[in-house]
Amino acid sequence: MGLGRFGGGVGAARYAVQQGAQVLVTDMAPPETLKSSVEALGDLPIQYRLGEHREEDFRTTEVLIVNPAVDPRGNRFIAAAQEAGAQITSEIRLLVSRIPLNAVTVGVTGSAGKSTVTAMIGHLLQHADGGRRVHLGGNLGGSLLASADTMAAGDMVVLELSSFMLEGLDLDAWSPDVAVVTNLAPNHLDRHLTFEAYVAAKQAITRHQAPEAVAVLGPGASSWDVRSRKVQVTEPRDDIPLSLPGTHNRHNATLAMTAGEAALDTALPSDALKEFTGLPHRLQYVCEHASVSYFNDSKATTPEAAMLGMTSFDCGVVQVILGGYDKGSDLTEMSRLAARHCRGVFTIGQTGHTIAKAAHGHGPAKIVACQSLHEAVHRLHKNLAPGQVVLLSPGCASWDQFENFRQRGAAFVEAVLECTGEGNA
Repeated sequence: MGLGRFGGGVGAARYAVQQGAQVLVTDMAPPETLKSSVEALGDLPIQYRLGEHREEDFRTTEVLIVNPAVDPRGNRFIAAAQEAGAQITSEIRLLVSRIPLNAVTVGVTGSAGKSTVTAMIGHLLQHADGGRRVHLGGNLGGSLLASADTMAAGDMVVLELSSFMLEGLDLDAWSPDVAVVTNLAPNHLDRHLTFEAYVAAKQAITRHQAPEAVAVLGPGASSWDVRSRKVQVTEPRDDIPLSLPGTHNRHNATLAMTAGEAALDTALPSDALKEFTGLPHRLQYVCEHASVSYFNDSKATTPEAAMLGMTSFDCGVVQVILGGYDKGSDLTEMSRLAARHCRGVFTIGQTGHTIAKAAHGHGPAKIVACQSLHEAVHRLHKNLAPGQVVLLSPGCASWDQFENFRQRGAAFVEAVLECTGEGNA
């Protein structure tokens, strides 16, 4: 239920076929939207129901694999499967049930930075002495189910875990050997409804840990009462060489080093992340043109993430693009910080008017309302000066104008290269 476009649904469907199941994929999205995912499964005997769900499909299934993005509250299709006695699970729940008991599991969650911290931990473990196999997956995209049956004792499994994934894992009473919480701030309130409910979902990452496990807790989670060994990380280490900008990335590196050392049960050299170059769409360097630097931070889908992005650069040099789909977050603080810290604020999308209104009069930044990302890039490009930074760090989800943050980031890069001519080299 819910094939999606990030690979988890594809991995679950392929794995189910390989296990000998008869598989039906059903998704409310139309076939053209799911074309790449369907093509990835083109060699398998799978039945599709796209553009709709049918209740009879759910009443006749034995196992229902639900995409974490599907809200189960009041969902009549999931209810129909439950009433018919079906086993309800998800791709991540299938995966963790197949991880060998003697493998070391590291789980990372949080409101911002969890993808970067997950990738940093993967980098540390892959480059550490010892030759252990490292599996990196979860909310990063794709699926580890394909390699689940080849995992062995001693392997390291590093998973980015969203609040939606953790809700399911909580039902299985599963928590990782090393749990990392990057930070906590209101997010996904359109589904969780309250911040308290959101935090409760996140707490599943430590709720079922054994006493000998480790919990690495960042801001907002350091006061959690856990059974495992608690390590609080409130201040970033200043001895870790990094190529990524921003104090928040130094904090991410501190979390990753702490978790990596806990997983390996040994100290790591301070320069172990020196060669880590970051992830696409997360303060990703695009190019420099006429002494202006361009950064794609499309993954900044929360106000807190956008504020971290903006303050990664000096005050008064940033031309920032903000706005997108309205997830119900309070955008006031982000908007006012942008007005104070940035040279220009260009707003787009469903929340553009709200951001522009909240930013107006709260700082020297020029506020410009735009209809589209393409328009914003072209308008700001006309008034740039050497030493400035152009930053896409929207602070909102992308779903009002784009399929996902990746498509939005690619559109930004395309517009930048179009304006600068750097893509023609």
